[in-house]
Amino acid sequence: MVLTYPESPADRDSWILSRRGQHIPLNPREPYAYFLEDERSAGGGVAPVATIMLTNAECPFRCVMCDLWRNTLAERTQAGSIPEQIEFALTRLPRARVLKLYNSGSFFDTRAVPTEDYSAIAMQIRGFDRVIVECHPAFVGERCIAFRDLIEGKLEIAMGLETAHPGVLEKLNKRMTLEQFAAAAGFLGRNGIDLRAFILVQPPFMAAHDALDWAQRSLDFAFDQGTTAATLIPTRGGNGAMETLDFCPPDLRVLEMAMHYGLGMQRGRVFADLWDLKRHSECAVCFGTRLERLRAMNLTQQIGNPVHCDDCEAA
Repeated sequence: MVLTYPESPADRDSWILSRRGQHIPLNPREPYAYFLEDERSAGGGVAPVATIMLTNAECPFRCVMCDLWRNTLAERTQAGSIPEQIEFALTRLPRARVLKLYNSGSFFDTRAVPTEDYSAIAMQIRGFDRVIVECHPAFVGERCIAFRDLIEGKLEIAMGLETAHPGVLEKLNKRMTLEQFAAAAGFLGRNGIDLRAFILVQPPFMAAHDALDWAQRSLDFAFDQGTTAATLIPTRGGNGAMETLDFCPPDLRVLEMAMHYGLGMQRGRVFADLWDLKRHSECAVCFGTRLERLRAMNLTQQIGNPVHCDDCEAA
């Protein structure tokens, strides 16, 4: 661990901000991305999911591993902007029954998504059976219930657990404890809102030899809190702060073993995040096969046959 990493959250904010690059110029009236993807549904089977990456105000939390700030705005989101973005995307996407409104922060942060837009958003997303949004536990509260009551479909909220290792979690500068995650999860469960958890595989400040154990413990913790789906995200660098920490991405095989464990639990759906997965493998021989195997496990929720590679084993 780099000794210059500050101890106090305020000093960490400054340290992280000083290592950032530039934001990507964005149109505040358009989502910065939108696409259709297949996902194993809560009821079984594979369903198309419309995913809209909303353009909005930057998250107030300065997590050391985050690179999502690049696709955010420096100023507060203007009222009416989010409904415009949703309309822009939905008129260009094929029809789907599940919708993800992801926004590089928290949907229930009023700087990101103004509350006065909730009714317009609810009108636009009529017909979706399930609506999934992201939120930091600090913003989980009555606004979640208000939005739940406005929409037709089932509301699901994705929260970043990151890791069940309390010491590592504190160093991530997420400004969240395991107790706060559990309290937010309990609130959602009591109010009929499904929970999805994001879990980092080998976050910064964690030794590589501990990564699998803590990914497994994090899955245990997430499902103990009522999680219905968990996404395993192999931690990536590239945001400036991570390079200062001399961070090394986890090996692809660690993600595979964590996925095996999660599916074997049979306590809910478990997904492996496949975005930019090539950086987690140095083997050109087996990478394509491993990628397709993980994709198949995401869709079937069944453990596939292991990949054997003489090159990897020799290395």
